[in-house]
Amino acid sequence: MPLSLLLGVALLLGGCANVKVEQYANQTPVLDLQRYFSGTLEGWGMFQKRSGEVARRFYVTIKCTWEGDVGTLDEDFVWSDGEKQKRVWTLRKVGPNRYIGTAADVVGEAIGVVSGNALNWQYTLALPVDGKTYHVQFDDWMYLIDDKVMLNQATMTKFGFKLGQVTLSFRPKD
Repeated sequence: MPLSLLLGVALLLGGCANVKVEQYANQTPVLDLQRYFSGTLEGWGMFQKRSGEVARRFYVTIKCTWEGDVGTLDEDFVWSDGEKQKRVWTLRKVGPNRYIGTAADVVGEAIGVVSGNALNWQYTLALPVDGKTYHVQFDDWMYLIDDKVMLNQATMTKFGFKLGQVTLSFRPKD
């Protein structure tokens, strides 16, 4: 098989693998972003390298508030190696089931779409590694499992190549 044909088939198959958030429209419980991200949440997660090896684990506390259609998610991470990290998201509802998110380490804006029990965020993160900062793309999926539990899986890529994955579960803090 010629190389150009093989590459064309690979690109075609790769394009078919893209999941659209709208396919979750009939899934329940329906995610109300402003209701779920309200109060304090806690979560547990891990970062896996592209090989699947777990490189780091973390615990996160998220303090969530809303004023109208603008929300603040104040995240405090504690990593398994002792590093502490803070990220503050500002979310803005811009249409039915559509959100824009910003944070200090997000390049530009995160685009979020909710459908049924799912939320998909697409964004670029400025990621510091060994004294350098790399801009990496995130395809971030959140699924409401029941009224308390949310599962989150984010794939990190650079130039279309998978670098790793973040898996996280969170729930309201008691």
